[in-house]
Amino acid sequence: MTSQPASHWILFHLALLVLLAAELLYSRLGLSKLTGEARARRQHRNAIAATVMWVAAALLFAAYIHRSQGTQASTQFLAGYAIEESLSIDNLFVFLLLFRVFKIPATFQPRVLFFGVAGAILLRGFFIAAGLTLLERFNWISYFFALVLLAAAARLLVPGEHGDPAGQASKPPRWTRWIARIHPVSLRSDVFFTTENGTRMLTMLSLSLIAIETADIIFALDSIPAVLSITREPFLAYTSNILAVMGLRSLFFLLAQMLRKLRYLHLGLAVILAFAGFKMLAAKFYVVGPLASLAVIFTVLALTTFASLLAPRPAQSSA
Repeated sequence: MTSQPASHWILFHLALLVLLAAELLYSRLGLSKLTGEARARRQHRNAIAATVMWVAAALLFAAYIHRSQGTQASTQFLAGYAIEESLSIDNLFVFLLLFRVFKIPATFQPRVLFFGVAGAILLRGFFIAAGLTLLERFNWISYFFALVLLAAAARLLVPGEHGDPAGQASKPPRWTRWIARIHPVSLRSDVFFTTENGTRMLTMLSLSLIAIETADIIFALDSIPAVLSITREPFLAYTSNILAVMGLRSLFFLLAQMLRKLRYLHLGLAVILAFAGFKMLAAKFYVVGPLASLAVIFTVLALTTFASLLAPRPAQSSA
């Protein structure tokens, strides 16, 4: 397992901070003066610009990896980025459902996602480091990771496990009642903490953030083994994962209205996760190169996306 100089890690995180500052500055510029439809149109344009910026940053970073480490390393990075980005798109369904459950207005959703992404960066770094350490010390752990991926693929195929958030009940999770017994919870959704009648209280906004961070831990159990099936190089695994996560915030607002149209996306993701699982199981007998992995990921995503967009909409019940 090779490692990069500390300067590469430092420069990567400095670049992340610069890009994040640019995104926040651009997204807030003149937005406070707009309301209604004008504000929604501006937020949509901001989401497009931010998504393009993060994708361009990933491609530029891939070019840098290609120049400094060669074709194989850059292909591994792109394959890791592609698989994490595709899994992140599926995670947006859960975010839509959580915002609906906690009744978070669209105005305050970016605040939750900002802190959610910040927490995800720390979690992903920890999980990748732990996963690589386990793979280095225990060879059999790769079979466990493969079974995790196959189980995740099977879960996506179970009816009712992957539905339209719009059609699901808006019932708060049971753990919110458990938190309410320990600490008072306000129904406000515009701040993370508030004081009512002299009592410091959590809010629905803070509960939604806890839910999103918890969901990301669950997502990481699928995505980290998937990226480690592509590369065991810590720098490539981490940077591909983090760049995909960084673009998740803007991608949410860009694709929020399109997600319900991607009816077959979960089937494509099931195929990708199963492919990664079988790849880990067969690693001792047959090695699938990063270029072949990248081709499989893009082909499956393209086919399921086109199939979703071309398929006729299901008939609406008149009842």
